[in-house]
Amino acid sequence: MTELDRNRVLVGMSGGVDSSAAVCLLREAGFQVLGATLRLVDGACAGEDSVRDAAQAAARLGVPHCVCEGKERFRREVLDYFAASYEAGLTPNPCVRCNRQVKFPALLEAAEAQGAWYAATGHYARVERMGDRYLLKKGLDGKKDQSYFLYALTQAQLAHIQFPLGGLDKQTVREIAQAHGLTNAHKRDSQDICFIPDGDYAAFLERYTGKRWPEGDFLDTEGNVLGRHEGHIRYTLGQRRGLRIALGQRTYVVGKDPAANTVTLGGNEALFSAHVTVGGLNLLACDELEQPLRLRAKTRYSQQEAECTVRQTGADRLEVDFDQPQRAVTPGQALVLYDGDTVVAGGTILAAKGRQ
Repeated sequence: MTELDRNRVLVGMSGGVDSSAAVCLLREAGFQVLGATLRLVDGACAGEDSVRDAAQAAARLGVPHCVCEGKERFRREVLDYFAASYEAGLTPNPCVRCNRQVKFPALLEAAEAQGAWYAATGHYARVERMGDRYLLKKGLDGKKDQSYFLYALTQAQLAHIQFPLGGLDKQTVREIAQAHGLTNAHKRDSQDICFIPDGDYAAFLERYTGKRWPEGDFLDTEGNVLGRHEGHIRYTLGQRRGLRIALGQRTYVVGKDPAANTVTLGGNEALFSAHVTVGGLNLLACDELEQPLRLRAKTRYSQQEAECTVRQTGADRLEVDFDQPQRAVTPGQALVLYDGDTVVAGGTILAAKGRQ
């Protein structure tokens, strides 16, 4: 087994400004830095363009750079999961899945092969050690904090991960890149899922699976038929645009039944839930929740944290009661729990309803 050097770190370089600035900061901190790019998909975001941009940044910074092939793992762990989830009527979060199952395992394996104790990325988050436990904390820039997407990392992974940008804001990061002469200093942040750059989920699913989902009935909350939908995969909870049905008032997707191939429509008031069941639990700040806790939760990345009471009801299960009902809590998405700036736990939303 290769002996690992605690002064050696492998940085996952995507070709963007964040990972390039991470290289700069780690070099200035005295680390021996290596760069690696994961080739996950074909195309501009995580394919050849990323490899090229990352290699150019590494050359500019004078650090060795390699490419790690991850397409097969990404297909198996993320694309298959994404397609199966949508077919089951869920709305999955592929970035959470990728971080846990693909990106960080691949980077940590590459780091170990290179004799590096650490792997690092340009995520806006922090890792702090408290006794024998590693805590995942928010990035200090609230607008860029990415801890929501990282909640599924394990203690074993966090022990070997660094997030150099966790204490910085985006403008400072761009200034660091510019000071080092990097051409990606003002590169636009990616806003889309890397394997669906055009945002057309349904078209991707049809290409990837070779399936076409049939039309079905739009229903109201009483079960009355309102019209025809174009395949249930084209709709997600809270959606208003693209319904192509005129009902004389603002109407939203409030439910789906893939088995019956129906999509239920209703008013905004039908979208609010106060009780949420969470599975796929990953506890970070403790081994278990021994009693009900008052915490704050997010049910999607862009949401404000909301006050709640949390009970662990099984090794892999949480029940969450919000003080105020939350809008469009969507099965398949992540629910992440915070105590101040510390990520306590997170999991996948299984169900949401009115108060228990």
